[in-house]
Amino acid sequence: MTDRLSWAPSEIDPTVPSIARVYDYVLGGGHNFEADRQLARYMEENLPGVHDMARLNRSFLRRAVRFMVDSGVRQFLDIGSGIPTVGNVHEIAQGIDPACRVVYVDKEPIATTHAKALLRENDRADAFQADVRAPDDLLGRPEIARLLDFDEPIGLLNLLLWHLVPDADDPLSLCARYRDVLAPGSFLAISHATMDSDSDALRTSMDNYQRSVRTTVFFRNKQEIREFFDGFELVEPGVVNFAAWRPEGPGDFSDNALANAVCYVGVGRKP
Repeated sequence: MTDRLSWAPSEIDPTVPSIARVYDYVLGGGHNFEADRQLARYMEENLPGVHDMARLNRSFLRRAVRFMVDSGVRQFLDIGSGIPTVGNVHEIAQGIDPACRVVYVDKEPIATTHAKALLRENDRADAFQADVRAPDDLLGRPEIARLLDFDEPIGLLNLLLWHLVPDADDPLSLCARYRDVLAPGSFLAISHATMDSDSDALRTSMDNYQRSVRTTVFFRNKQEIREFFDGFELVEPGVVNFAAWRPEGPGDFSDNALANAVCYVGVGRKP
């Protein structure tokens, strides 16, 4: 008997690891298999602090979504969502107001297959597979039309997303395409990997990480990341490291200096 559980769609092979399920595992979630846990342990050996990085990103997500709900937003589009478990957008937003609507999008079919299975009982949340680099296709999907009203403010979440898109694909223009369809009063939240700390330890760790997951990360500096917010008014304190964006307690920080410095985050409001 395998460790396939009731939540796992039949077409998923539990012996093949998935980065989406690895992320779920390091966050303490239960939607992962032994193959995912083995890869997570290997990644931890090659990138000490990877658990803290995932936790800090999820903590920023929580604070950003709560800020948006407090600002009147009741609908969210999360592109690059992974598996929507362990304190993800619908749990946070609908925990404040059950009327909030959420659409998750991910390029990885495994992530969206899991997501659809997990959201079957939630008629105010849905998920589908699409590529952020194809905005016309993504924005034209029926799940978007059913749940999101682009005449009203939307919270657009692009966490750990744009550093996977090379300059050759013009990520700034792509981000602007999504900005242009948003109503005034909408928000954009971004987390993006950086090498601004110029730490040899960080560089070595990230090189090891990229080899372990066979994924290329396109690091950008603070100014380059700030350019993703063109057309938005940055919310204080602007573009800062993970833990510096409106921290609420010691859990929003890490004792690992590399984990605190590996990403910039920010939230912008469309005027």
